[in-house]
Amino acid sequence: QQKNNNNSVIMSFFTCKVTSLLKTGAICGCKRNYATVSPSHLEAGYFKPQRVLILTKLSRYEFEKRRHPELTERQLEKCLQTRGSDYNILLYHHYIHKGVENTVNSVFTAAGIETRTVYRFDYSDPNINWADVIVTTGGDGTYLLAASKILDRNKPLIGFNSDPTRSKGQLCLPQKYSVDVKEALDKLLKGKFRWTFRSRIRVTLIGDDIYKPPVELHAQQLHYHEYRYLDMEPHLRTLKDDVPLCSETGMARRVLPVLALNEVFIGECVSARVSYMELSFDDVKGIKQKCSGLIASTGTGSTSWTYNVNKLTEQNMEEILTIVKEETGFKIQDTDRNFVRKITNKFNQMLITDPEVPKMVYTIRDQLISSPMRNECIKPRGFAKCIRVKSRCFDACLVIDGGLSFTFNDGTRALLEIHDEDALRTVTLHGDLTEVSFKH
Repeated sequence: QQKNNNNSVIMSFFTCKVTSLLKTGAICGCKRNYATVSPSHLEAGYFKPQRVLILTKLSRYEFEKRRHPELTERQLEKCLQTRGSDYNILLYHHYIHKGVENTVNSVFTAAGIETRTVYRFDYSDPNINWADVIVTTGGDGTYLLAASKILDRNKPLIGFNSDPTRSKGQLCLPQKYSVDVKEALDKLLKGKFRWTFRSRIRVTLIGDDIYKPPVELHAQQLHYHEYRYLDMEPHLRTLKDDVPLCSETGMARRVLPVLALNEVFIGECVSARVSYMELSFDDVKGIKQKCSGLIASTGTGSTSWTYNVNKLTEQNMEEILTIVKEETGFKIQDTDRNFVRKITNKFNQMLITDPEVPKMVYTIRDQLISSPMRNECIKPRGFAKCIRVKSRCFDACLVIDGGLSFTFNDGTRALLEIHDEDALRTVTLHGDLTEVSFKH
């Protein structure tokens, strides 16, 4: 009892400390279920939910406690020290996270809204169906977990970053609302927001091994269990005998039971091996391509992996400007740091796409030109509403949002599409709209 009281006191201290610190600074097969008429609590500018499901992340401290239930606090501290981890830092960030989680819960409850808080283990269809709105307290990993199981376009998802001192949380509400949760809820209840529908990618596989159990990549990161965001559902584990066939090829056809909010990656599992595939974008005739893999991202994902693959560094830009200066004779400020930074930022900003636009941004990584005499060439970066891929790989995978890996070997085909009914309903609060001029 004394230990619990001490923890409560410590938690209250950390919550106050962090607040002060922050203020300064089913789908299966081809079936889909989604509502065609918005419920009354989802009318434009109207947010009056009765039930909210709060999905909270499992902190590293909580994971270690679950992993070693037989250890006392002192023994756990020594165990972590032998592995090079700092017990006090883990506990510190645990209390930061719990402070935000408890605040979110209490603010919604005070507004007369029934809440239910669950960890990833209990983030199930019955709980999701019970709620009018899903709210996350965690980071982008928790947000992706929540999004992966929301198949109803009319069920909103709102994220609060529970540790903005350590992570930015691109998908969550702006950092200031981690401290002032009440302001965020007041804006929602007063209609001071707009609905944002983030496009997601639907993947259809055609081939022989498309029902093989996928691999959870985050499951391999044992020490960072909280970032595993997708449980192995029965329909993902089970091999099927009676499957629908593709009318064109006669092979098995499957719409994957997950939607990609960020991106889909296709390529060899071993990055050192060249990926070989046939690519077709929209109605353009497909050609064979050797590369280090294909990334197809949404507008949401254009700020993530796709951005970092395509962005230019200031060093690159300075060297390019120097070459242009030498070749043209123009007076370019190629050694001016501020000028180089300005041009670099302007180019990189052009890589970001509106998350609501119903098209994909594709990137062919490390594109290889097999023969300089061939006229066939695909731009290494572009946009498409539909992408078709046929594998010519030896040991390849198709990965959804960096977390779930499906086998994608020689002969397997993939169809990547964006459909309106697959969009994820989120919110943008008034006064917090990022001023981005989307160039594409």
